[in-house]
Amino acid sequence: MLLRRVYASLARSQRQSVLPRLVLDPSARLSAARTQLGFSKHRESLGPPLMASGCRSDEALRRRYIPLPPDSVDKDQMLRGLEATLGSPFSSDPYTSPAKPLIIVISGPSGVGKDAVIKRLQEVREGIHFVVTATSRAKRPGEIDGKDYYFVSKEEFLSMIERDELLEYALVYGEYKGIPKQQIRDFMAKGHDIVLRVDVQGAATLRSILGNSAVFIFLVAESEQALAERLVSRKTETNDMMLVRIATARVEVKCVKDFDYVVVNAEGRLDASVKLVESIIDAEKARVCQRSVSL
Repeated sequence: MLLRRVYASLARSQRQSVLPRLVLDPSARLSAARTQLGFSKHRESLGPPLMASGCRSDEALRRRYIPLPPDSVDKDQMLRGLEATLGSPFSSDPYTSPAKPLIIVISGPSGVGKDAVIKRLQEVREGIHFVVTATSRAKRPGEIDGKDYYFVSKEEFLSMIERDELLEYALVYGEYKGIPKQQIRDFMAKGHDIVLRVDVQGAATLRSILGNSAVFIFLVAESEQALAERLVSRKTETNDMMLVRIATARVEVKCVKDFDYVVVNAEGRLDASVKLVESIIDAEKARVCQRSVSL
């Protein structure tokens, strides 16, 4: 007799430790759901209890458990049955929050093809805004004011600095270049990713301002020889200026360690370079810990 009492007590403990996870508070909603689904009559399919017990609390425990419907029901009935057994409806809220807009800084030595990569990126990817940089240098043939750069005088540029309208600015080869802040705020508010084109000096300044909140991509040619050939073929600089740019590039390539990614923009491989940049953006969008920008 004593042994039977011990076994009965153990059985009740096991049921109380397992079943509460499936027990539902009786309510009109769940009772109605059980009746509508028509599977309460399948209670017998669960089989007899683990161990007989004359305790009324055990019987009440089993009565409150709502079994799953049979496999023969349709999809909607099965879903409702699962909700009834779990005790709450399924949530339609997304598991993750939408990816935040990025600031993508593209830099590299002069002549590596920053403009070409950014132009193609805008053509093949939606939701990208290229921030038009303000500069005090003269327009080159084919350049459009407001599209390639905002061309302003040195006096106007200095006024912009005084009004704190620039995120970053620098004096490059005797001319000023800077990034207007308001453009970035406006387009990020619309959900656009921001692309900034800066020289290596500007990228270092932006890193000090933005830290790890932005993505920094370093663009390079295949080799120094390839870079020199591009500069000669471009025919936009004097011989002295080309010498300065190549000498500067020798120093700038050493800064690659300060960037997050490096992309080799090989001659005739523009599309491959742009696809790699797109892959970088996609990977950043899939990060568990998103970069967060505050300007």
